[in-house]
Amino acid sequence: MSALIEATALEKHFAFGEGRLLSRRSGRLRAVDGVSLRIAHGETLGLVGESGCGKSTLGRLLIRLIEPTAGAIFFEGEEITRRPTKALREKRRAMQIIFQDPYGALNPRMRVEDIIMEPLLIHGAKSDGPTRQKVSEMLNLVGLPRHARDRFPHEFSGGQRQRIGIARALVLRPKLVVCDEPVSALDVSVQAQIVNLLQDLQGELRLTYLFIAHDLSVVKHISNRVAVMYLGKIVEVAEKRELYAKPLHPYTQALIAAVPVAHPGNRASARAARARVSGDVPSALHPPAGCRFHTRCPYVMTICRAEEPKITEPRAGHEVACHLVGSS
Repeated sequence: MSALIEATALEKHFAFGEGRLLSRRSGRLRAVDGVSLRIAHGETLGLVGESGCGKSTLGRLLIRLIEPTAGAIFFEGEEITRRPTKALREKRRAMQIIFQDPYGALNPRMRVEDIIMEPLLIHGAKSDGPTRQKVSEMLNLVGLPRHARDRFPHEFSGGQRQRIGIARALVLRPKLVVCDEPVSALDVSVQAQIVNLLQDLQGELRLTYLFIAHDLSVVKHISNRVAVMYLGKIVEVAEKRELYAKPLHPYTQALIAAVPVAHPGNRASARAARARVSGDVPSALHPPAGCRFHTRCPYVMTICRAEEPKITEPRAGHEVACHLVGSS
């Protein structure tokens, strides 16, 4: 399938200062560092990794909510990396985001109808009957009653608020939706409802998702392919069944081994023991040289400390950045 959105060598650096006021030193935090990926039309790409690895920053970069430091972004084959804000306006209709926090993402002083209608008004619609009808249709699509439009966010549960956030993101009928940990702040039972809703809406509205999460069981349920991120870099990408059955990168192996299983046995225990990692995640301000995972990797080699591994494709459609795979 052709790519709906594609990133090449994408980077985002944030300037920072440290030390005392009179002896402050400056530096750069490489939140996203040389990431290349593609998402096909109608696909769900899961993006996983520990907190602080750059997942949310990458999602915001792809839809130009924040500006990249370097690299290129292509949407439907057209480069949008340096496109001025005015020229990007039409593309923004096709790229939306669902935020993680259903409590903080909605304006508490606005009624639900106004919250969902706001994107339409920004893009030139009038506050008239047809526009209000679109709001009612969207409420129905996300499973909220028609009378919900006259209420305020504080009158709803967390799951219902996230449905309002989904309605706001989809009212412009976008093509790409960045789902930035949309279920992590919800109860487990509600998480399943929201994930199922997103899947139903994807089929009905022909949506493409970048689904960001740290819960690998949720990602496995909703994704077609999965990308694994560590300290600003993509370390492995594969079709979900391939990735969960035969992970190649030691970090991916550790993430999968940490997923709780209903009936753990000797095989699961052995897998967890093989994939166990130690130590803390290094600082993103001063990432280690070579492979960024080498400070925690149980299989570290001399080359890992000195040379950054390149992305290779040892199996069709399965990409990994690891010296261990290259030497096997």
